[in-house]
Amino acid sequence: MITTQIFAGNPLDRGDRQRRDEGWITKAAESPRSKFLPVAGQRILVSTGNINSLGWLSHEQIRQMKSDSIPIFLGEADATAYFTVDMSALDLDTTAVPSGGGYSFHEARGAAEFVSREEAGIIAQALSQTNWHKSHRFCSSCGSPTAMRRGGQVRECANCSAQHFPRTDPVVIMVVSAQDYCLLGQSRGRMSQANMYSALAGFMDQGETIEEAVSREVMEEAGINIGNIRYFSSQPWPFPHSLMIGCHADAVTTEINKDEEEMAEVKWFHRNEVRLALEGSSNVLQVPGPLAIAHHLIKAWANKDPGNAVNRQGAH
Repeated sequence: MITTQIFAGNPLDRGDRQRRDEGWITKAAESPRSKFLPVAGQRILVSTGNINSLGWLSHEQIRQMKSDSIPIFLGEADATAYFTVDMSALDLDTTAVPSGGGYSFHEARGAAEFVSREEAGIIAQALSQTNWHKSHRFCSSCGSPTAMRRGGQVRECANCSAQHFPRTDPVVIMVVSAQDYCLLGQSRGRMSQANMYSALAGFMDQGETIEEAVSREVMEEAGINIGNIRYFSSQPWPFPHSLMIGCHADAVTTEINKDEEEMAEVKWFHRNEVRLALEGSSNVLQVPGPLAIAHHLIKAWANKDPGNAVNRQGAH
């Protein structure tokens, strides 16, 4: 059974065939049946009525908010088209949010914890898409402006016709263990509490396998040789558009030689202490909450749960 993390589980059919018809996209974006999700930076509209859920608006409600952003097509469900609209250019303090639903903009990480798992998956898609489009308004080949095509699945250069597709940045994140101890670290400038530790992590390089990236990052950050790398689960992480690839691995060496520039601290923690931290009752260790895949990697190790473990390679 595959472990599904928060920000996964998006139920929408992403509509590859519909995207091929620009006329269909235009018509759907003007349909009274379609639904629209406003996004502003890292905030997303939620409905705070009787049930906390995403704040889906009608075409008319979006029009009333006077945004000139082109809707980005997310997909379909039950013959209804779903879009997201970037409201970042508006002054949200003076922009009237439509009445009648108790709507408000909410920080996306917090919203993902109280909406349904399926809607959290839609948050990941909506944020990742808007983040990418904002940063790719110009062609990387010739520098000319680009325009959205296929409902947001591609941007096309007006000058050289080069096509640019939304990117996902792969990040490996891993819990390394040696018998009853696991290796956790603090990245400089990222941990807000002195006793907050997380799994080691880093971006994959081009021309690198997952296993190679896991081994390299652990060596770079902690100076530890590892082996028996096992895939656990993955998580879309829309800050701005990453995919977290979770793994477990066994330590071959245990002496820590951390990267002083990148890591504030790297330590071995006993399983009993990690369990206390997961319960919120440790005085020396805090770990990330359930929103993050790091929490589930750590919890699976602490509970001796192999999860989706698959042996990928031997010692390095």
